[in-house]
Amino acid sequence: MDKQDKKIAIISYFTIIGAVIAISMNNEPKHDFARFHTRQAFGLHILFHAFALFLSQWFNQYAWYGLYVFYLILWGYGFTGALNYKKQEMPIVGPLFQKWFTFIQ
Repeated sequence: MDKQDKKIAIISYFTIIGAVIAISMNNEPKHDFARFHTRQAFGLHILFHAFALFLSQWFNQYAWYGLYVFYLILWGYGFTGALNYKKQEMPIVGPLFQKWFTFIQ
């Protein structure tokens, strides 16, 4: 792995915009490590926004707290993996992200 791998993987965790930028940065040459983390981060951001849209219709303060705690824990797990050059899937949702987001090459 080189520095470009790590840089792309780290960028992908900074908002949904960062994930989209990381997808475009990984076009040529393709890096397996960056692709793995881009899928994880993109999935996490999409999942967060989907639940946030749902909660905006059904407002419950404690549900919002739960969503943010869930998001921050998984974000921290993925981000530290990217910093340490580890390909560790996020618990529960990580394997699904790798399967669902195969368009990220």
